[in-house]
Amino acid sequence: MIFTETPLAGAFVIDLELIEDDRGFFARAWAEDEFAEHGLDPTVAQTNMSKTLRSGTFRGFHWQDPPFGEAKTVRCIAGSVYNCIIDMRPDSATYRQHFGVELSANNRRMLFIPEQFANGFLITSDETVLLYNVSRPYAAGNEHGIRWDDPSLEITWPQAVEHVSDKDTSWPDL
Repeated sequence: MIFTETPLAGAFVIDLELIEDDRGFFARAWAEDEFAEHGLDPTVAQTNMSKTLRSGTFRGFHWQDPPFGEAKTVRCIAGSVYNCIIDMRPDSATYRQHFGVELSANNRRMLFIPEQFANGFLITSDETVLLYNVSRPYAAGNEHGIRWDDPSLEITWPQAVEHVSDKDTSWPDL
């Protein structure tokens, strides 16, 4: 796997190293030791799956603070998504800064999201499926959120946001 650190310390884009031949390819999709070598928590307490039917749907921005914080590794296995993260660590040099990347079934890319990062994604193709490994089980009642369209974030989305849940539109601005 190829780990590329983003401008937000501790967050990584992870690309697969393909071994290809005339049959197709083989690649490691998860390697605990490689995560640990990059100082990343390789713990997987649960794996979540989401399917979104329509392009233009936004989900997020959510996070949980310690001791319930979750590190996540997100992969798109069908369709495509623009995944955006925001550093919500008050003591971080990149506090309240964001980074976005396309994850798709075609590019096979993953995004490692450290604890205390808000995670949100805009679906960019119909019938999109995401898998994400999470370092801790979800702790109900400890979730925080930010509105997807908070003007202070100045996020440029790759397409129009057309569908957002009532829960996600009710989050406050920063």
